[in-house]
Amino acid sequence: MVVRGPISFLGDVDPRTGELRDGTGRSVAGRILVFESGRGSTVGSYVIYALAENGVAPKAMIVLRAEPIIVTGCVLAGIPLVDRVPKQILETTRDGDLIEVDAYRGEVIVHQG
Repeated sequence: MVVRGPISFLGDVDPRTGELRDGTGRSVAGRILVFESGRGSTVGSYVIYALAENGVAPKAMIVLRAEPIIVTGCVLAGIPLVDRVPKQILETTRDGDLIEVDAYRGEVIVHQG
């Protein structure tokens, strides 16, 4: 699932359902979330943790630039995170593409399709 632009986990994601609050009805639950960066409150780390506790967390996050809020949330929630990926990944990846993530190596492979 691709979100073009930054995400504020405090305001942009419902921690109970995993749905984005952008009117699209899309949910991060069980998907690999690709986005530009985080934005906003330190409470965002706890929202990411709440997503995991509620069973609606993303499988992994791929972000161009992860600040401490995103990193802390992923560590608390046990969500694999890869950051500092080439901007091309955000520009060319589409919802529904198959993505392989190896967070230990920092590798991302996108199978467009």
